[in-house]
Amino acid sequence: MSERHDGRRADQGRPITIETGVSPYAEGSCIIATGNTRVLCTASVVEGVPRWRERSGAGWVTAEYAMLPRATHTRSGRERNGPKGRTQEIQRLIGRSLRSVTDMPAMGQYTVTVDCDVLQADGGTRTASITGACVSLALATRWMLNEGMVERSPMRERVAAVSVGIVDGQACLDLDYPEDSSAQVDMNIVATEGGGLVEVQGTAEGDPFPRGDLDRMIDLGMAGIETLLAVQATALRGE
Repeated sequence: MSERHDGRRADQGRPITIETGVSPYAEGSCIIATGNTRVLCTASVVEGVPRWRERSGAGWVTAEYAMLPRATHTRSGRERNGPKGRTQEIQRLIGRSLRSVTDMPAMGQYTVTVDCDVLQADGGTRTASITGACVSLALATRWMLNEGMVERSPMRERVAAVSVGIVDGQACLDLDYPEDSSAQVDMNIVATEGGGLVEVQGTAEGDPFPRGDLDRMIDLGMAGIETLLAVQATALRGE
């Protein structure tokens, strides 16, 4: 197994840290750093749900995603007229991932919005956002439980996400920007604490890839997600 450009093995993710309690006004917050990618995740709890959900008796979890103008090597403009296609796709993915592990009836008529703001981007911003958003949501639902707003925790389990891909013919875990921009196959995997797959997004950037590569990348991603879940658990314990 050959080394990658930054010295990592193919099955080795970037160093990851999750710092909680970084926003004093949010009910749950963290900064997640995976290599040089850093994302601020804040969870806000408000009473009430969207109008279309009012008669359900259940709560709602949604997400918003944005990249700061100088999160990349060159400045990007702010999306002042609403989120564009890529942004919409990512925030919907984050929302779906969070809802997959949330017991909505247990939330009552409350909405939790998780904002994921990319401070610095070096590949894997959507997967880092999902992993960090889950921690912020867990902290927010813990706060709701402590405040007596819910009778039991609405979170059934945790969820995390990681990128994988084929780079120079080799299946690799947790691609940074140079790898992501040159990969023959680019894939994102979202999975739960119990091992269930929430979403698999994979694209051949050139020639089609064989089924065997898909299986290898999923196995690689699931192993990487186990590491992410362990880092989440440590952050939530306050260690």
